[in-house]
Amino acid sequence: MKHLRNYPAEWLKGASLGEAVAGELRFRIVRGSLAAGAVLSENGIASEFGTSRSPVREALKALSAEGLIRLERMGAVVIGLSPKEIEELYDVRYLIESFVQRRLATGDLEPLIAKLSRIVDKMELAAKHHDVSEFSAQDFSFHETIIAESGHSRIWQMWKGISQVVLIVMLITTEEVFDSGDERVGAVISKHRTIVHVLSSKDESKIESAVRDYFSDSFVTLKSSIPQD
Repeated sequence: MKHLRNYPAEWLKGASLGEAVAGELRFRIVRGSLAAGAVLSENGIASEFGTSRSPVREALKALSAEGLIRLERMGAVVIGLSPKEIEELYDVRYLIESFVQRRLATGDLEPLIAKLSRIVDKMELAAKHHDVSEFSAQDFSFHETIIAESGHSRIWQMWKGISQVVLIVMLITTEEVFDSGDERVGAVISKHRTIVHVLSSKDESKIESAVRDYFSDSFVTLKSSIPQD
């Protein structure tokens, strides 16, 4: 499979110039093509992307807030994501999603179940077309839909603070999954179907177990996908 070299263009529809620049730089940093210690020049980035320095500043400010870079006088220095930080990112995701899914067990889940089932159907369609970026986008939508459904404003703020990095990590790990063959892709789809099933059961212990199994398996894929120190 030809690996993605750039942030997927279709993910940038409606994005500002600053968001577009941030998306591409974020992708390079998490992927490791922009290594820790690399110096980012505002002028250099503006020239590469054919824009003024204002969107570049917007992008660098966003990446700084995510802890991926350290701002300097006329640019930034890449900090990157260490293996430990990536593990911590997954810890935060697990804490958010296990809490949210157990919280949802007491409510009316029929609309959510229908929505999640449609998303998994779209994942299956993307898999048939070997579309890594679409599969990743739907995977992300699946988890964000669950978190949004909880209606918990503080949890939502926590999620939005990590969501763009999570999206890039999902893209990179999805490449690894697709490279492993159709059976592996099918297993990922099946894991999402399992989450839909246990949510519909409203059994908190089953939900907790399913979420734990999901993240345990996903972390194994993550470690083989992300550059390690």
